[in-house]
Amino acid sequence: MTALLPAGIWRREAVAELKRSWRLPQFLLPTILTPAAFYALFTLAIGTSPSPAAAAASLAGYGVFAAIGPALFGFGAGVAMEREQGLIELKRVSPLPAAAFVAAKLVAAVAAVGAAVALIYLAAILAGVRLSAGQWLALALLHFASTLPFGLIGLGIGMRMSGKGAVAIANALFLGSAVVGGLWIPSTMLPGWMRAIGEVAPSYHLGQLARGIVGADTIGSMPVHAAITVLMTVAAAAWAWTGWRRNPA
Repeated sequence: MTALLPAGIWRREAVAELKRSWRLPQFLLPTILTPAAFYALFTLAIGTSPSPAAAAASLAGYGVFAAIGPALFGFGAGVAMEREQGLIELKRVSPLPAAAFVAAKLVAAVAAVGAAVALIYLAAILAGVRLSAGQWLALALLHFASTLPFGLIGLGIGMRMSGKGAVAIANALFLGSAVVGGLWIPSTMLPGWMRAIGEVAPSYHLGQLARGIVGADTIGSMPVHAAITVLMTVAAAAWAWTGWRRNPA
């Protein structure tokens, strides 16, 4: 029984987190519906007969955008509020491993991202986007993986700030990352100073990788973007870990 206990703890924590997050429509609906609504508005409604190639390029960026919201709000704002309520302190004195707590949050965020990107993919198909099975798979994997660096950034914020402060920062990063990262407008169309800021954000490099998958124009080398994304994720993990370690509750 003891040998089975850790796996059971991980599973139960993930299930509990999923139930908790899906019972909060005020959190889920904006983060799931907003990216799809923006994509449909700017690609289908406002765009004048967008070409399938243009719709695919927008799909690449909006998929990354869809991953940012659940990650930042689920980890950042959610953790900050749980910490204020004393739930984090309770979990830390329980047998629950810290990694199981993070994994459960990640599972809930990925589930929300899955719902968001499914809506965007459907809108993209209606816009005439046609990708190979390999491209769809690679794009979906990248969009899901985009949850990790922003989730770790959010966890670091949640362990350092109040609930209201974390919500404000999450909102700023949610929209700011999309703008400077070139997820709404291609980075080549942004002013130089905005591109410079974007290059130090994970959203920029993830967006370039996603554009490369769908065959859109990109800036720089894909291996370089991948390497920088990995380094940024490691830095975000260190940021999250130090926040967890230095905060008693």
